[in-house]
Amino acid sequence: MNDLRKARATTIEVGEEAEAQRIDNFLLRALKGVPKSHVYRVLRSGEVRVNSGRVKPDYRLQPGDRVRIPPVRTAERKPAPPRPLDLPVVFEDSALLVIDKPSGLAVHGGSGVSFGVIESMRAARPQARSLELAHRLDRDTSGLLILCKKRSALTELHRALREGEVRKVYFALVKGEVTEKTLELRESLHKYVTGSGERRVSVREGGLAALTRARRLKASMEFSLLEVELLTGRTHQIRVHLAHAGYPIVGDDKYGDFALNKVWKQRLQLHAGKLGFRHPLTGEPVKLESPLPEDMKRFMSEVLR
Repeated sequence: MNDLRKARATTIEVGEEAEAQRIDNFLLRALKGVPKSHVYRVLRSGEVRVNSGRVKPDYRLQPGDRVRIPPVRTAERKPAPPRPLDLPVVFEDSALLVIDKPSGLAVHGGSGVSFGVIESMRAARPQARSLELAHRLDRDTSGLLILCKKRSALTELHRALREGEVRKVYFALVKGEVTEKTLELRESLHKYVTGSGERRVSVREGGLAALTRARRLKASMEFSLLEVELLTGRTHQIRVHLAHAGYPIVGDDKYGDFALNKVWKQRLQLHAGKLGFRHPLTGEPVKLESPLPEDMKRFMSEVLR
């Protein structure tokens, strides 16, 4: 891949390890040091060709595809190499690696972050050549995160996620007393970008369909602990749905109650606590749990008396 960074056109034949990978993600990983905006610019302009034809950024590669990459210049300053991380492993076999991600750690580099979980785990496990994220968690959300070691496992797991065959359960501490035992939130969600370049989501008719179910576990007059099941996988879905329902998550700096956050000074009180799915290669059921982190338990013991 070092040849890709020289100022000349390069043609690469795609191997099995990149099967079904999006062309934009393939280029972003291959062209390290090249600004993300420039990678998308050469894609949109048609300078990148697959089998001599133009492709869109969401084109998925197949073994044998020939990718022509135009001359590009890397950033003058070489970024610091990712720091290997020793994160708690909840499950691991030859195809999957499931970790318990701490709050405050991005899952991948970008948007002002040099590197995240995936880059650090690749650095920690150089023998895992095809290590990829199967899904994402927000930077300040803690909990279970699936990484795939094999492209075949990643492709099947992505299909299962799209078809709603992966059970994802979160725990959220919200503002307000939730009096109902259960909530079903179905508002459509619209994703947009602010003037400063931040991704945001709002409830809007005509947006993408979304479904969130929540069950009250414990409540006081000011706060409630909810078990939340994500039935669709929209960006910031739980945060936006709960805020729209009048129960913003404590510590949410995008959709939360800013006055409350200023008083309590807590991180986002959202934890990915349960996963259930069939193993993408063996078909065996996999059920995983992550206990609430100590910082969340301490805060809840103070406000849910």
